Amino acid sequence: MPSQPLPPREHAMFKRILKCYEHKQYKAGLKAAKFILSQPKYAEHGETLALKGLVLNCLDRKEEAYKLVKKGLQNDLFSHVCWHVYGLLYRSDKEYTQAIKCYRSALRYEKENLQIMRDLSLLQIQMRDMEGYKETRHSLLLIRPQQRQSWIGYAISLHLQKQYDEAVRVLTEYEGTQSKIDQKVNERDFEAGELVLYKAKILADGGKLQDALDYIFKNRKRVCDERGMDHMVAEIHLNLGQVDKAEEMYRELLQQNPENENYYYALEKCLKIDGSTPPEKRLELYTQTIKENPKAHTPKRLPLLFSKGEQFRTLLDAYLRPNIKKGMSPVFRNIRLVYSDPEKTAIVEKLACSYVDNLRDSRKFDPNDAKTEPPSTYVWALYFAAQHFDMIGDLEKGMSLINTAIDHTPTVLELYMVKAKIFKHAGNPKEAAYWLNYARELDTADRYINSKCVKYMLRANDIKKAEETIALFTRESGDPIAHLSDMQCIWFETEQARAFARVGEIGKALKKLHLIDSHFEQMIEDQFDFHTYCMRKMTLRAYTGLLNMEDNIKGHKFYVRAALEAISCYVGLHDVPYGSKEREEQDAKLAGLSAAERKKLISKQKKAAKKAEAEKQKNGDNTKQSNKSGDKADKKDDDPDGLKLSKTEKPLEDALTFLKPLLRLSKDRLDCQMAAFEVYYRKQRFLLMLRAIKKAREISPEDPSVHCGWIRFLQARNESKATIHKIVNTVVDEELQEIFGSKERDPVKMNSEFREKYPDSLPHLRAYAEMLAFTQPTKLAEASTLLGSIDITKIKGADLKACRETIKTLRETLKDESTANKFQETCKQKFSMATW
Repeated sequence: MPSQPLPPREHAMFKRILKCYEHKQYKAGLKAAKFILSQPKYAEHGETLALKGLVLNCLDRKEEAYKLVKKGLQNDLFSHVCWHVYGLLYRSDKEYTQAIKCYRSALRYEKENLQIMRDLSLLQIQMRDMEGYKETRHSLLLIRPQQRQSWIGYAISLHLQKQYDEAVRVLTEYEGTQSKIDQKVNERDFEAGELVLYKAKILADGGKLQDALDYIFKNRKRVCDERGMDHMVAEIHLNLGQVDKAEEMYRELLQQNPENENYYYALEKCLKIDGSTPPEKRLELYTQTIKENPKAHTPKRLPLLFSKGEQFRTLLDAYLRPNIKKGMSPVFRNIRLVYSDPEKTAIVEKLACSYVDNLRDSRKFDPNDAKTEPPSTYVWALYFAAQHFDMIGDLEKGMSLINTAIDHTPTVLELYMVKAKIFKHAGNPKEAAYWLNYARELDTADRYINSKCVKYMLRANDIKKAEETIALFTRESGDPIAHLSDMQCIWFETEQARAFARVGEIGKALKKLHLIDSHFEQMIEDQFDFHTYCMRKMTLRAYTGLLNMEDNIKGHKFYVRAALEAISCYVGLHDVPYGSKEREEQDAKLAGLSAAERKKLISKQKKAAKKAEAEKQKNGDNTKQSNKSGDKADKKDDDPDGLKLSKTEKPLEDALTFLKPLLRLSKDRLDCQMAAFEVYYRKQRFLLMLRAIKKAREISPEDPSVHCGWIRFLQARNESKATIHKIVNTVVDEELQEIFGSKERDPVKMNSEFREKYPDSLPHLRAYAEMLAFTQPTKLAEASTLLGSIDITKIKGADLKACRETIKTLRETLKDESTANKFQETCKQKFSMATW
């Protein structure tokens, strides 16, 4: 039954609850609610009960809050306040679908309540319910047409649904209402200027490029963001085919920013320059820009990508000499793209070696030069040459050059960084971490070197030392790792998770990976702050860009790395469950501990967990008392080591939470498709397996992992064909017919054909041997003999990674320790700097 109307005094107290809630004065709010509810006549007043529940929710007393709100709703089912509060509770718990339902219920009883409609529109755009968002914004416009945000919000909702003509019509009508009020149409105004550019963007998105151009020229005096306007005008001219005007605009933009690569590429389109254009003609554009901007780097660097032969050598020489003179450490990174061309790589090597020899012998880049160079130039030439040889895989030559540079000038920390990088590429992470730490100690105030050093330490599995080192640049008080988490330092947490996984501490690894996932969820959640802000401040172009970015944020490389690592951990937990004897042995081996030492460590961790639980229970009464007094209690992590995560009973379902965003946003990555295959293979979902491996084949048909996936899929399908649903079998048959030209594909025969196709590639032969053992378990010895007989000095693809994977295959898959040891000894001779 509905609540009774409150008399003036109680009504004033009711308003005070709302005011206290808005100002976060929760104690006072509870006191005001108690005043109303303590009176017998209003003890069951629904709206007061609901508001009290809302205040309690802000104090993290959620169970009491929901109980009170539900009770208030039962007492006053037709109150928009109760439904609105119920929606606010759901929103605070991120149950947006339920919150939307509550808001809609509230609007049934208070159809024109602006606050509820605004809250509803925020949730709708957050959930990307575009149709519902459009309807709500239209209702807000009808109720409050005098407010600018009503017009802008409705126009944005139409734009996001690609109803460009309607969006333009709405903005035009809004401009009509404003022109009667504001007569200063020729004066600059940021908000009016942003609206001009946003309307032009909608026109351009709708294909009306000429209309967009005319509209900008008509209103350009109102625009404050001149560079943004010029960029938009130049792009529209280019898309309209008005290349002369576009060229003029892009040249003006280059004068403002000669380092922007996109301007050069756009100018090339204007001048109709493509891959078939002679390099001499193409070079004219960059030569002219260099004359106008002699200090610019980009016009000197970009021609290196398309020039050939002697022209490339001349341009490279002119680019390298001044940069080496100045000791510009990024110069090598700037030219790395040329290494895709073997001819250019040879020219770089010839030049680098000539610099080193000539500077050593005569202190000149060339013996014919008139001017001698300072001694530091020789050091930077060695620095550049060492990076070159590291890049092409000649690590011993690179190490020799960098050691020469260090002997010459031992105080240049960049030299030690290159030395560490060479050790990293050589497969010796501990030495790499040692030398990078040596460089860090030369300049302890350098945050970049500190971070790089921490990354190397984690890759060397020295987790404790890494945490101590990175703590040098966090706050002095408190837990440094917690501070890094607060700052969303994702690179550190990813590397830390990988290190934990390598040493067998899967729980801690998963803890970090779930923390990274929560960072991205928080980034998505942070959109709430901008839905109203951007419309209020009229940053509309940035707002639509933000929405697009947020829609694709889990396709970011940081999330992809963490998600793939999490999937790998969960797949491993499915294969070898936590607590099993095999898991304990495996983790002990990874951590470098004996079985007894590992058992002792686990016992110690359990005792620490019990102690923490006892302290938690001991402090429970204090926490409750703190909550009752109106203070929020600090949230403590009850599972710091991630034991609950590692004890999961449904690891594959947990893996899917990380996999689904990858398949939606990073479906063109081979590693993501193979991760999907591994999960669905274990779930025996044949159609999803087929989809993943088919997509992987489209991405990289010759990759050995794709071949292994096909063999495993075909073998699993053959073994389970009788139990697979008839429709699934039919679909699989049709797909196999399309891919291979036959409904039946023998995995054994397919594996033999694979070996014949790639007889001189170590990664492919390893894949063949693995699948030979998989399809024909009686031929383990044959597979082992094949791998053991490979001459890694002659075969293709025998890099350090491939050799290590081959040793792993011999030990773990083929169970041949003797052959694995012999193969490892052979690898040690080729990769003498690596650790094994």
